[in-house]
Amino acid sequence: MEVFEQRITCADGIGLSCRLWLPDGKGPWPVLLMRQPYGRAIASTVTYAHPSWYASHGFAVLVQDVRGRGDSAGDFQGFRQEAPDGSATLAWLRQQSWCNGQVGSYGFSYQGLSQLLLSEGDALPDALAPAMAGLDERLHWASEGGCHWWAIGVGWALQLAAQGLKRRDDLEGWQTIRAALESGRFLNEGLSLLERFDPQGMGLRWLRQDPSTSDGWTCHTPPAELWQRPMLLVGGWHDPHLRGVLDLWQRSRAAGTEPLLRIGAWSHLNWGGGIDALQLSFFKEHLCGNSADPAQPRTLMQEIQSGHWRERSPDQCSHQSWGLTSAGLAAIRSDEGELNPLSGGPQSGGQVVVVHDPWRPLPGRGGHLGLDAGVVGRGDLDQRSDVACFSTAPFQETSELLGEPVLELHAAADQPGFDLCLALSIVTPDGQVRQLSTGVARYRGEDCQRMERRQVALQPLLTDLPAGCRLRLSIGLAAWPQIAVNPGDGSLPEGSAGARHRVISVTLQLADSCFSIRPMAGAN
Repeated sequence: MEVFEQRITCADGIGLSCRLWLPDGKGPWPVLLMRQPYGRAIASTVTYAHPSWYASHGFAVLVQDVRGRGDSAGDFQGFRQEAPDGSATLAWLRQQSWCNGQVGSYGFSYQGLSQLLLSEGDALPDALAPAMAGLDERLHWASEGGCHWWAIGVGWALQLAAQGLKRRDDLEGWQTIRAALESGRFLNEGLSLLERFDPQGMGLRWLRQDPSTSDGWTCHTPPAELWQRPMLLVGGWHDPHLRGVLDLWQRSRAAGTEPLLRIGAWSHLNWGGGIDALQLSFFKEHLCGNSADPAQPRTLMQEIQSGHWRERSPDQCSHQSWGLTSAGLAAIRSDEGELNPLSGGPQSGGQVVVVHDPWRPLPGRGGHLGLDAGVVGRGDLDQRSDVACFSTAPFQETSELLGEPVLELHAAADQPGFDLCLALSIVTPDGQVRQLSTGVARYRGEDCQRMERRQVALQPLLTDLPAGCRLRLSIGLAAWPQIAVNPGDGSLPEGSAGARHRVISVTLQLADSCFSIRPMAGAN
């Protein structure tokens, strides 16, 4: 195996640095391309096998520093720059003597979307494997439910800023950001650090935009022909980009193709052993003409608790529904509120008042927005008096829950701003509370003080509801630092609680409430 440094010159004269791994023997070979902003030497080995592994299986592998990152020239402008540079790289690849004309692309997160951003009418990859990425910068990269992804959004923006400082040899600035990340100060100081060190950066721009409206946000449009290419789509139940992956799946199917889809019980960086064997088989089939042996199911999903894989599809759904009821003590006693099946008629009613004290905001934990993403225990959080809990009776037999959980109920606050922060958990017979999914929604303005029907979607999931266990829905008014703390005055939150943050009381009217499992958003 040989490793070379390469440099591609774009039409505007900017040079893009690449590292190339060539297999042993005589070429030409099919090529796998990854384009990323984190330094080509890393090559996304946080989730994938090293490029040398793919080269050992007969593929040339090219990993590129995108414009303005690593050793590539030019200014980094985020996703907006990728289409012409990606197309130029594909054209260059197919002119090389070691390329047999077949090119596939792979990568997750930034390098997942960079595969899809290409110029209309230019050469396209022959097969793609985008993972944990989406097209909508607002809904798939920066926010949900009108809330910015705070901890992960600020952290990622600062990572990009620090790498920019390193390029400019500003080691003091780099260390300032690093120290803020390691100490946790970045959660409060992040915006000022970004304004100081990366004022034109994509991350700061997102954090300054209103996530409650699509105005001013970019939703990318790949070339129409790209949807006809074979795709392997990869998502995780505990990854914030899952809805972006589901949207890619839907768009591909709408174009008449059937992509491979794998959704694991994974977070953004922990894939439980990875997908390299599957990915290798996918590229051998579509770049080398090898038949998949045995034939791969088109869609597979991993049950969150056991880790078992099942042949399920995003357009399938278990369709359960429950009503919420309480005599008013669901926020005082975690066992008082009830989730009652709606199949037997109206099973909801009562009223609960939940009070948010900004001095001690409810922590966010685990889920898909946490720095500690994944399944976590939350029994202690459910004991707090600013969390209203609603539980089913113990299940008589094991049943499956598949889809997107959605809560609908009437709520009003005494201030012109509040959040609803939900968690869905399994309560075991011995009292353990294992949180499986979370969701958030933010409300601002005078409408907050009117009793209106509110809707909150949680992260989709596939899980079993074992016999003897109960399902619990927890409703809080904060999830710090996963989302910024709502000040209650109608303004856009920007960090943790401050001296001017207000105490917020929210009244939950449970009559006609409905907690249901629906088909996954983006899948239909």
